[in-house]
Amino acid sequence: MGVFDRLRDSLKRTKQQIVDRFDDLVRRTDAPGQREIPLAADTLEALEEILIDADVGLAATERIVAAARERRERGASLRDLVKDEIRGILEASATPAGNGHRPRVVLVVGVNGTGKTTTVGKLASLYKASGLAPVICAADTFRAAAVEQLQVWADRAGVDMIRAKAGADPAAVVYDAIAAGKSRGRDVIVVDTAGRLHTRVNLMGELEKIRRIAAREVEGAPHDVLLVIDATVGQNGVIQAREFMASAGVNGIILTKLDGTAKGGVAVAIAHDLGIPIRYVGTGESIDDLVPFSARDYVDALFEVKW
Repeated sequence: MGVFDRLRDSLKRTKQQIVDRFDDLVRRTDAPGQREIPLAADTLEALEEILIDADVGLAATERIVAAARERRERGASLRDLVKDEIRGILEASATPAGNGHRPRVVLVVGVNGTGKTTTVGKLASLYKASGLAPVICAADTFRAAAVEQLQVWADRAGVDMIRAKAGADPAAVVYDAIAAGKSRGRDVIVVDTAGRLHTRVNLMGELEKIRRIAAREVEGAPHDVLLVIDATVGQNGVIQAREFMASAGVNGIILTKLDGTAKGGVAVAIAHDLGIPIRYVGTGESIDDLVPFSARDYVDALFEVKW
């Protein structure tokens, strides 16, 4: 199954929430002989309700509805207007360019229960499939059985993992992983950090120590700080992202469990409200079920024409 097909399948529940209602709206506004120019107030209200229900968020919804109202005057299709505006929101938050330093250090952060540890394994597998040589670093020495769980995923991905005893200093494990990556000629160090809330001062301080150690060992590190967000939590994911931006320097989002929610519009809310790019999307439970995010594929999958 190709990347687009996997993304489309993961958005099935969201499409059920949006598309049937949206298609009914489009039929009334875009069908020959029924074209509303300008859009009627009840049409705009219905569009707003559809987007809010999909967790697109209030601010992004207002932008999309305003664009539909203004650009409709030129006779454009409502479907195309909505698709173009959502794509524009998602594409505006660009992925930062790499600086060429090796090994590239990628911190994976987030609260417990988001699928963070399994995502680390999937991310390492994705890097390997793209021709890179990754190393996984088990820096979550806080949670019981976290290292053992991660080892299972490292084995599935077929990549090395650097670990330490339970209770070891996570920053020291990161130091060891970077040293091992350098000596073995690896391209990427993928660091699994302990799940934490921004309110846990000690854990946030631990994360800052990890960042300092990484910066000392590799110029520009950590090069990526990827926040794993469970798509099923909806707007709470936006709140999480905002707090981690302030305290952890997050520069990318991995959206997991997209296949388990009817509110996959949260990707739009995150991109619009925070300006952070969605980098990857979890589309299932297997090792291959993590795909690079494409704004165009997301929009095309969500708004496939059914008539």
